[in-house]
Amino acid sequence: MKNIINIGSRKSKLAMWQTNTIAGQLEAAGMETRINSMETKGDKILDRSIVKIGSKGVFTEELEVQLATGITDIAVHSAKDMQSQLPEDFELIAFSQREKVNDVLVSDDKEIDLADPTKKIRIGTSSVRRRAMLKQYYPHVQAVEMRGNLQTRIEKMRNGDCDALMLAYAGVKRMENDDMIVMEFDTARFTPPVGQGCIAIEAATNLDPARREAIRTALNDADSESCLLAERAYLKKLEGGCSIPAFGLACLEGEELVMRAGLSSLDGTRILVKEVRANRSEAETLGNNLGEYILENGGREMLAEIRRQQAGE
Repeated sequence: MKNIINIGSRKSKLAMWQTNTIAGQLEAAGMETRINSMETKGDKILDRSIVKIGSKGVFTEELEVQLATGITDIAVHSAKDMQSQLPEDFELIAFSQREKVNDVLVSDDKEIDLADPTKKIRIGTSSVRRRAMLKQYYPHVQAVEMRGNLQTRIEKMRNGDCDALMLAYAGVKRMENDDMIVMEFDTARFTPPVGQGCIAIEAATNLDPARREAIRTALNDADSESCLLAERAYLKKLEGGCSIPAFGLACLEGEELVMRAGLSSLDGTRILVKEVRANRSEAETLGNNLGEYILENGGREMLAEIRRQQAGE
């Protein structure tokens, strides 16, 4: 086994925070690390939505090239950025302990109030799920397309592009901007996307088995893994990714997994949602069955309509 674990990462400040955290865990387990950082397609193209540039692999494709060629051993990702179906010859081998999963509202204006329908508030977000949910629960709010890293978005907000930003709590906290949080959205209505708050570790399937096991032992959180296996199985059944307003959150209650998941229309007027329970040993079956339920109860037609609308038909 080589002495150094080579880690692939995006160059953004948040991605580097995640990668340095993972490197620290590996080093605490007695392994040396070296970080190879790069910009992905999703980092470079900021003038278009994820839907317009293609949602599959926009944050992962270049890192997977490094994995396939052996330049790196593992790649560090935000689990919510991972496509539901990985390319052949790649796998997720570990999941970090999960941060709080909620969406939050970030602003310099501490008096901002989404509940007041007379207030015209512009919220920056690049998420089709968040846009749909805002239309459902706060129809008077205007969603503004907003891409870029956290610092770029905050700068755009302060330049007047929007009044507030809707983001994941985990990223805001990790970048030490949690003092700007003015509202935390509940997960019952604003159920997060699959994987939010968790770091996923990707590797090529031909990674040396002993090396793979050492990395997994150092990094994997078993509780997070059970939840993420269920959530990702659900998204895979829907053949979904960042371009559809799907959501799914699994939580453990003892040895039982409780999962709430669903799908929204783009305009937020229809939301399909279902909550189910199963033993954690049945995580992937649980997610798959939940996905099948959503598809069979209007989800298949809703997805077809979403894709027609996004294609401009």
